[in-house]
Amino acid sequence: DPFGRKTAQVRSALGVFRHEAVAVDTRNMQLYLTEDQPDGCLYRYTARSFDAAGNPDLEDGFLEVAEVIEGHIGAVRWHTLPDPLATMTPARKQVASSTRFNGGEGIWYHQGIIYFTTKGDDRVWAYTVQQHHLSVVYNAALYLRPVLTGVDNIITNATGDLLVAEDGGDMQIVVLTAGKVLPLLQVAGHDRSEITGPAFSPDGSRLYFSSQRGKTGRNEDGITFEITGPF
Repeated sequence: DPFGRKTAQVRSALGVFRHEAVAVDTRNMQLYLTEDQPDGCLYRYTARSFDAAGNPDLEDGFLEVAEVIEGHIGAVRWHTLPDPLATMTPARKQVASSTRFNGGEGIWYHQGIIYFTTKGDDRVWAYTVQQHHLSVVYNAALYLRPVLTGVDNIITNATGDLLVAEDGGDMQIVVLTAGKVLPLLQVAGHDRSEITGPAFSPDGSRLYFSSQRGKTGRNEDGITFEITGPF
């Protein structure tokens, strides 16, 4: 509870690993989770029961790990994790065929697609839920002078354009749209910080994001920004 009115609750069914971010597939009511490890995995949680409002029960469900059948691009197969609590073996090492992702970071769901980033290789990925297919949307290695590096948090606007925040890089939020890579904004003088938490207001007219450590590089000096659209 961000207001501190309720005691923090352990969500054991979501697994013990270096959690980075989570996205909710609001159509199938499943959770997708990234792992911040150089040999991390992509996980999916499926609830067995739901409350009266249709929200998934985060204590009654099972956790799976992804295997991309042909390398890192192609069809995806999901394997149930034998021991989500990782009492003996780390979660990422429990299924030998699971696919490794180099530093899982931000993740987002939009109209049937799960988008996520990996910082170790500066890639943006797209998993099409219905087709069970994974592809690469952006790969910095393919550019002589890449506009987008230090990929981190990711969101979409209402039309599906991807907004990717940089941790380092040029301290930009970069838009991926129609095959183009376009800087949207840059925070100057915050070289020891990172851009975090991009989010739109419910009507999509305002974009919020933070510089985690501000100009000084200290966590207590973080700054939150608001930008008015349209987006």
